This record gives sequence, C-alpha cells and structure tokens, in this order.
Amino acid sequence: EESLENYSIMGLLVEGEALPPEELTKSLNFIREHGITQFLCTWNRVKDIKDDELRFGDEIECGIFVVDYNNKTVKIALRGAELRQHLIEKEHLFAHESEGCTWHPEFGAWMIESTPSKPYTNYVCDLLRVERNMALRRRRLFAMLAENEIAPTVTCFPLLGVGDFIYNSSSFEAPYSQSVYVPDNIINPHPRFASLVQNIRYRRQNKVDIRVPLFPDLNTPEFIREKSESVAEHTKVLELSTDIHMDAMAFGMGMCCLQVTFQARDVDESRYMYDQLAVLAPIMLAMTAASPVFKGRLANIDARWNVIAQSVDDRNPAELGLLTNDELLAAKDDRLVGGGVRRLYKSRYDSISTYIYHCKDDAACQRTFAIYNDIPCPVDEQVKQRLRADGVDENLAHHLAHLFTRDPIVAFNGQIDLNDEETTDHFESIQSTNWQTCRWKPPPPPGPHAQHIGWRTEFRSMEVQLTDFENAAFVVFTALITRVVLAFDLAFYIPLSKVDENMRRAHLIEAATTQKFFFRKYMAPPESMEECVLTQGVDGEAAVASCIAAAAVASNCNLAPEDSFEEMSMNEIFNGKELHFPGLIPLIYAYLDYIKCDSETFKRVNEYLKFIEKRAKGELITPATWMRRFIQSHPDYQKDSVISPSIAHDLMVACSEIGNGTRSCPELLGNITIERMRKEDAYGQVLAGRLSSKERSVLINKLMQRAHINKPDITARNKWRADSICGDDTFATEEDKDSSSKTPGTPKRMNAAYKGPYYAASPQRSFK
Repeated sequence: EESLENYSIMGLLVEGEALPPEELTKSLNFIREHGITQFLCTWNRVKDIKDDELRFGDEIECGIFVVDYNNKTVKIALRGAELRQHLIEKEHLFAHESEGCTWHPEFGAWMIESTPSKPYTNYVCDLLRVERNMALRRRRLFAMLAENEIAPTVTCFPLLGVGDFIYNSSSFEAPYSQSVYVPDNIINPHPRFASLVQNIRYRRQNKVDIRVPLFPDLNTPEFIREKSESVAEHTKVLELSTDIHMDAMAFGMGMCCLQVTFQARDVDESRYMYDQLAVLAPIMLAMTAASPVFKGRLANIDARWNVIAQSVDDRNPAELGLLTNDELLAAKDDRLVGGGVRRLYKSRYDSISTYIYHCKDDAACQRTFAIYNDIPCPVDEQVKQRLRADGVDENLAHHLAHLFTRDPIVAFNGQIDLNDEETTDHFESIQSTNWQTCRWKPPPPPGPHAQHIGWRTEFRSMEVQLTDFENAAFVVFTALITRVVLAFDLAFYIPLSKVDENMRRAHLIEAATTQKFFFRKYMAPPESMEECVLTQGVDGEAAVASCIAAAAVASNCNLAPEDSFEEMSMNEIFNGKELHFPGLIPLIYAYLDYIKCDSETFKRVNEYLKFIEKRAKGELITPATWMRRFIQSHPDYQKDSVISPSIAHDLMVACSEIGNGTRSCPELLGNITIERMRKEDAYGQVLAGRLSSKERSVLINKLMQRAHINKPDITARNKWRADSICGDDTFATEEDKDSSSKTPGTPKRMNAAYKGPYYAASPQRSFK
C-alpha cells in the first residue's frame, strides 16, 4: 500500500541515512516552506500545459508466501527485495519487447508492486492491453518463485502477527514500531520505511492503536465472555475486547491494493476528474471488497481502508481533540505544523475533505461548492494566503493548504537544502504522505532524458482482486467512466458528508448487496433527462442512456440544486434506476457506441461490464464474501472467528490457484475461465530448430502419451518408431484417434490494427 514508485520519479528514492525524529523535527518548518515554493515553481512552469493525451496505468501489489503442503502451514517470505532485483535484471534482457513490466518496492519485505513498463494510451485497443499486461506480470513473478512459494493477489496475509508467521524467522526485535505482534525485520530494508514507522510513532506520542470489530460467531470466545459472569472459564479468549487489536504500521501498509492513475488533458481536467472519482471511491471500495480477515481473526468488516487509516495516523492527543484548553497551551510546539495543537478531523490516510475543481469566479459554482464541501477541512492559513497571493485559485489553494496541515514524516540527511527550481522533494514529502482516496498529482520536474508527464489523478480506493480478469475489469471500467464523464460532461457531485457516510457503509459485510449509497440523481441537466424519457419511451433504457449522453454534450451541465442526490442500491448505481437515472454501465455502452468501438475490443470489454453488472446485482460475490464463506465452511473452523494455520493454508492456496487458473470459481467469475498460468510462458517461447538426442526423446515420449500409444514388448526399435509415429493403426480406438487430432488451444493473434481513439474532448462547462 505504500510503495516507492512516486519517489523514484521525484528523486526521493535515495540511499542514505534517514533523519531520526528529533533531527527531523528541527527541519519541519523549513521543509513545509520550501515544499510550497517547489509547488509554485512547478505551477508557474506547467499550469498552462494543454492538450496532453490520455495515458493511464495500474498498480498491483501482492505478497510472497511459503507453503508447507505436508504440515498445512503458510508463512510470509521476506524475499521481496531479492525477487524484485532478479525481475528487474530479467526485464532488461527483454526491454526490446512491446510489452513489459516495472517492479517497485513495497512497505513489507514480503511484498512487491508491479506496473506496466509503458502506460496505456488513448486508443480503444489499449483496453485489451490491461489484462494482457497484468497476466504478463503474474507469469513473470510466478516464474521467479520457488516450488514452495505462491504469490496470490490478496489484500491481507491472514496470519500476520500470529505465532510463527515468518519463514526462516530470526529473533523478535521491534525498535522502530515497538510492536508486540510483528518484528521490524518484516519492514522493507529501504531506510524510508522504518523511518516512517518510527516517526509516526514519535509524533503521535505512542504506538499506533488499530481496532477492528471482531465477527461475532456462535463460539467466538470474546462475545461469550461478555455475556458470562465468570471470565476465568473462557481460556480461549485472544483479545481484551470485542475488537481485533493491532499495533504496527505493517498491519495497514502491509496490505495490497489496486490503483490506477490517469493523465489528463490539462490541469482543469485533472481537477474535475479528481472530484468525480472521489465520489466513486467508496462505491468502488464496496464493489472490490476483499478484506474479511486481520491478525488471524474473522472481522466484522469486509474492506481494508479504515485499518490503514489507523495504522498511519500520526495525530497527537491535541490534534485528536482530547486535551483541555489549559492542556493545549502547555502542549503547543512551534516546530510542528499548527503548533501541534490544531484540531485535525481525519487521519492522513482517509477520504478527501474538499473538492478542488476551479469555479473561475462563477457565483453559482461557488455557491454549490460551499454546499457540497460540508465537512470540516482545516487549512494552514499562511500557506493558503501565500498560494492565493501567487495566483493560485481559491479551491486549489484550499486543497493544498489542507494537505499542508500535516508535517513531513521522513527526510534524509543531506537532502534538506535543495534547489527548489529543480526538485519537488519537499512538496512530495507532504503531498505523497497524504494518502487519500484520490490524489491530484502535478507533473514531476523535467529531467535530461525524462519523458513528458502531465497533470494526473490517482484513484486509490479499490482492493486487489484474485484474478487478472477482475482487476482488469475494474481498471477498464474506471478508465471508461472517466471518458464518459468528460465526453458527456457529467457530474457526480454530492455533499462530502455523504461521501464519508458511503465510506463507512462500504466497509460493512457484503456492503455491495446489503447497503444503499448516496449518489447523484441527475448526472446531466434534468431537462435533458426528462426530454429523453419522453422521446425514447418506457422500454428504451439503452436508448435513453444514449439520448442523455448526447443531450449532455449539447448542453451545459450546471450543478443541480443540493437535493439532487438520493440513496441507491449498487444495482441501481451501475445498472440504472427507472428512467431518470440510466446507470453507469448503460452510459458506458452508449459511449462505446458513440466512439464506434471495434468488435474485438468490445467483446472483451462487454465481458468486463457484464461481470461488474452481475456483481452489482449480487449474482456474483466479492472476494471478501467468497473468503468468508470459504473460512466458515472449512472443516477445521470452530465457529469461533479464529483462522487456524490449516485454514489459512488452504485459503491462500485456493486464492493462488484461482489466480493462476488451476481452480475454477464460478461464485466469483461466473462463466469466465482464467487461462492456466505457466512459468515457461513468462518470457516467451523460442522457435527451436535442431534438437538434441535427449530433447528428441522427450518430444517423442510426449507424442506417444498424447496418442495413447504403448510400446509392444517385442518390436524392432526402428520399426516401432516408424509405425508408432506415422502409422494410423497405432491408435487404440477410433475415439482415441479423434481425440488426438484436437490440438490444445493457442493464444489468439494479437490484433495490432488501428482502433481509433476513445479519448473524447469535453465541452466547455458553464461554471469553468
């Protein structure tokens, strides 16, 4: 969940000595001041960039686990750095290929993150690249694993912090985290990560305190104890309360996710995209929920977000609002932002607190934002005044001044006094440690050989899925919904208090089918919708969606009054509600029709959309629901909310097999078949010429087995070879002969034909 990808771009991937907390505290004001200077240098340099093409990419994280099939145990393998180095070296040998992978370090020493080596582009055919590249990354990692290792794309290792959960574990030492559950050697060896752990603990003045509600099953001892008068009778109690307790950053940042970043046409478009995706964040969190287990216990939630928020919460007691006025005066420390006593209402890992699109002096737009920005959003007033004085508009200045209510939590010796014209290290040290559901990303500084990178928006809420098909489906859906919003000039705005309520609901068990979420009733102007309903008729949902899309393009999409949202089921949000709300998926179909999507691409995209449609309806379940049912139906489960080593083993093996295509899972995937993963396909197959004698023997044996041929006891060697290979009479039966002619399926030829762009320009909005 916390990688170094951004820092390798920004120059922060430095090998050196991280400043200890006491030394870092002395430099906080300097870093914050120069962080704003660096942003303003970037802003003045690139604020007028126009007409960048769509580029996007995904990030997938996973863990490396060692499986003991005989003893039914599974443990984390601290081989992330080693495997990453081997993968990078191998990647260099195949850099000439059109498709490649990039490998990034992650917080956990057992984790690794992958991205495509080249971004996906603004052509329809690149939608097919997403799954292909994800599968390539899985194969290449798979090829590097030992025979007893697996790397399923699961959010959380179920036994993290429980017993002997580390393969080849050493002595238990935790000087940075001071955890009683996990040692510090599970942290990535790069000094940045241990420094983050130590500095967060130092700033908050105690260890992180993570609480997750425990699932109350029939024999869960903590709940039996609550009802019993005699506590001593219940020796199986593992927690002090009915919460699962965790005490280290690793429990949060050691989880895996699925993220996607989009390059926008210009700064305004990147900000508009940020606002719309922020509304979708809790919706997509619920739809991808995959986290029902923490620290060996079944939880009463299905999603990870709040766990990570607690794991990196660096607010001290004053900022949490726990001190009296007299205590606040005594606690003030001018070295900290806000004197260390400004009330902060959220963790630095949380949902957004303000929309950022630019109203450009439009009074109606400003009134709307005043209504929709309805939650506390503390800002650093000095930072905001400085930004406003340098020409940054109100909404963006407010957003940045909110980010800068946080202190930097890592810095390196010798990396404090920098050239603000050439680097953004200090800006990124704050910007990139505000881990919100969406992140607005300015272009990085230009380098001598760097490719151009424009204004970007990162979508961060989705949970990683078990298969490349699922992950690709959600990435492609997100990419297409951004095109729909921009091309048809739609708006998803609702009050941020409702977005936060949606985030709360998204964590609940089976939220995708049991909860309703606040969503905007009128994404396009209401008059457009009414006219489309009248002209297209009651039975024409697809036609209505197309009509609304066309009407939105032809009109200005003013934000409707503040009552333009309501509670909807996931099925209604994705598939439509009556005729005034067409649904996100029908709008995507209308868009694909509008751009004349080619048949080959449409075939796979249609499978993605049908899959998401079925999950929204509840016909297919989320990974969290599948895992919960797997655990509860396991023969070793005692209905006590405890994940035993054998259950964890079987769960992780099953997840790996589903992802690798060796185990079907219609509950998750319906009729979709996952192609079987083979190590030998990781880097392609060579068209070999002359074979050695040994290789020829192996090939002949395979041919014999395929044809069901058995060598006769007494046959001249040369005659047998000729007859058995060439003779028709070698088949045992006509049925065997028929089956032998059925050759295994081969991959379809990649269609590299020009497919046309799907990046559509958006019309001018009235509130720009």
